[in-house]
Amino acid sequence: MNSTGTLVRDTFSTAFAKNFILIGVWISLSYINISMVATFFSNHIFYEDPRYILFIHMVINDAVQLTVTVTLFIVSYIYYTINVSVCCVIILVAVFTTRNTPINLAGMAVERYIAICEPLRHTQICTVRRTYILIGFIWFICIVPDITDLFITLSTESISFFHSSIMCMRQNVFKEPVLLYKRQAFDAIYFSLVFLTLIYTYLKILFAARAISTEKTSVRKARKTILLHGVQLLMCMLSYISPSVEVMLNIIFPGRILEIRYANYLIVYIMPRFLGPIIYGARDQKFCKYLKRYFIIVQCKSSTRVHRQDEDD
Repeated sequence: MNSTGTLVRDTFSTAFAKNFILIGVWISLSYINISMVATFFSNHIFYEDPRYILFIHMVINDAVQLTVTVTLFIVSYIYYTINVSVCCVIILVAVFTTRNTPINLAGMAVERYIAICEPLRHTQICTVRRTYILIGFIWFICIVPDITDLFITLSTESISFFHSSIMCMRQNVFKEPVLLYKRQAFDAIYFSLVFLTLIYTYLKILFAARAISTEKTSVRKARKTILLHGVQLLMCMLSYISPSVEVMLNIIFPGRILEIRYANYLIVYIMPRFLGPIIYGARDQKFCKYLKRYFIIVQCKSSTRVHRQDEDD
């Protein structure tokens, strides 16, 4: 629907192109995520490191978020409307996992701050047990604000509403005006806290890196890592303001709501998921070493399987 309530749909070629690109991105990211999860669980050395525990939690969370949102995007083109009860579950999972990533990154920023600025206390503060407690706390603060939307909707809508079919969008399911204001208030709070955490920890890490480093290359690498962390976190934080931005862009560019939503989805929900593997996979020497070993093992197993099949033939 556009701003006037008129139904707007893509042409077949446009819809096919959008979904083809999206499926290609999903397959690529899923392959990367599965490889990283397999690398983590295949090497016990990562089990005792809070940094990698938080990282793999983010990878799994992003994989779920990506799968759910891509499925919803494709289903919206095939069926247009789906059952409200099913839509509720999909929307809530998408919201929980989307909100989870910026907060998880903020936790990783704090862990890096302690490791660099308080190295002697790092092993005492950042224990495995406390890391799992932090993950539980992250999920708690992600779920509680939005699960109340479901309870309010259950109390205000009739049973028949949950048996009906609608276009699966958050504002179509959770329609109470008070929910919009509540959502904006919580988004502002999360945005402020995560942004302040980002600024404080990354500036501290940058100054510490300059102070303790004797080689220019190490300072430059630390600065690039911090910059990539900041870009990823800021891109994830766009999810807090993307609904408002979408409304503004629709006013500026009327009649382009479908293009605006597609671009918004790619920039806010897809692109940040590419940066995580780059920062913690390709650029992290320790993890990259084991990741390469995993690919070598998989390649060797594939070659052995093909060789045995040739011998059988």
